[in-house]
Amino acid sequence: MKTLPRSLYLLGFIAVCGIATGQGTTNFPTIGVVERHHPGLDKLIAPDAKIEVLTSGFTWSEGPVWDRADNQLLFSDVPENRIHAWSVENGLTTYMEPSGYTGVFDHPRGKGSNGLTFDAAGQLVLCEHGDRRVSVLTAGGGKRTITDHVDGKRFNSPNDLAIDDAGNIWFTDPPYGLPEGANDPRRELDFAGVYLHRASTGKTELLTKELQWPNGIALSPDEKTLYVAQSSRSEPIVMAYPVEGDLTLGQGAVIFDLSSIESGPGRGGNPDGLKVDRHGNLWITGRGGVQVVSPDGVHLGSIVVGQNTANCAFGDDGSVLYITADMYLVRIQTLVTGDGF
Repeated sequence: MKTLPRSLYLLGFIAVCGIATGQGTTNFPTIGVVERHHPGLDKLIAPDAKIEVLTSGFTWSEGPVWDRADNQLLFSDVPENRIHAWSVENGLTTYMEPSGYTGVFDHPRGKGSNGLTFDAAGQLVLCEHGDRRVSVLTAGGGKRTITDHVDGKRFNSPNDLAIDDAGNIWFTDPPYGLPEGANDPRRELDFAGVYLHRASTGKTELLTKELQWPNGIALSPDEKTLYVAQSSRSEPIVMAYPVEGDLTLGQGAVIFDLSSIESGPGRGGNPDGLKVDRHGNLWITGRGGVQVVSPDGVHLGSIVVGQNTANCAFGDDGSVLYITADMYLVRIQTLVTGDGF
């Protein structure tokens, strides 16, 4: 695989340093490069597509989701316990603070919200690291806990989530948000699980605990496959699980292994977030950007930001991919059709 020259990353850094965090402009600096490994990428990203830096200055940007009602992007700054909103019209604004931790002790690390999505009613649903729950921001502006425990034990720190057409919530629960991580004495579960919260019963059940570090999660367009990214140095993989008729999971298989991608300067990070477009392609963050993978596991190309990259989401008309990459929020125009995102 071709490695970007150091000068490219340096130019990208020069282009974005000094960007005002409240910037509202249409003249955005660019960063990184798109690498093409298979002709199939040409149907998804045009040859002249650029990675635009929209704003910067975050401690760790995460969990982007497009807010259709207000035509803006929402995303988390996890360590800062804050959700931001960004739009061309208004630039960067604070949407919610605190976003994921309301406790009384000094929480030293990933305490805020992480993954965000909207339910069918247009309500924001959050994975809260610090308060260790999945919650919903109701129409009246208050939060309601959807689920915060299983079998009488509190979750570690819900990380990312997806909601299916029936309103069921699929989410991951690694220990990243605990003050002392996996060794935190407050931890009540000795594993990191993948869970389903059933809309019909209001019950939460464990789907699998076979992954040590489950992170990003997404469903295929037909909702017959569940994808889960594992943020593991030894096994940086994305799993594909068949979804059975009763919403349990069948035997999973690796659909993509990020160890096949060269790591190094500007190429750091294990699999983190992922999204699936309406054609079934996977957009997986890790190794310094977003890896674009076909439904049958072929690596089509890479959107190389040159920064550790947390997550991504489609927005606007569904054709713009927004990417949270360390201290940056960036975007790239794609050729993905907009309906159904």
